[in-house]
Amino acid sequence: MEYQELVDLQGYVKFFLILVVFVVFYSYAFSIYRRNKKGERDFEKYSDLVHNDSISSDPLENRKEKIEEKEKEK
Repeated sequence: MEYQELVDLQGYVKFFLILVVFVVFYSYAFSIYRRNKKGERDFEKYSDLVHNDSISSDPLENRKEKIEEKEKEK
C-alpha cells in the first residue's frame, strides 16, 4: 500500500468510527429521554444526588421493592 492509500483508509475509518459513536450516543440520550417521559425512572433524583450527597442520605431507590415488583409481574 502506498502512503496516499493509507491516508484515505485512515480517513474512512475515522469517519465511520465517529458515525458509530454519534449513533450510540444519541440512541442512549433518546432512551434516557423516553424513560423519563414514560415515568419509568426519574433522573432528576440522580442529578440532585450530586449536590446532596452524604452518608446520612436516604437511598434513591429501594432494591427490595423493585425485586418484589418484578416477582409480581411474573
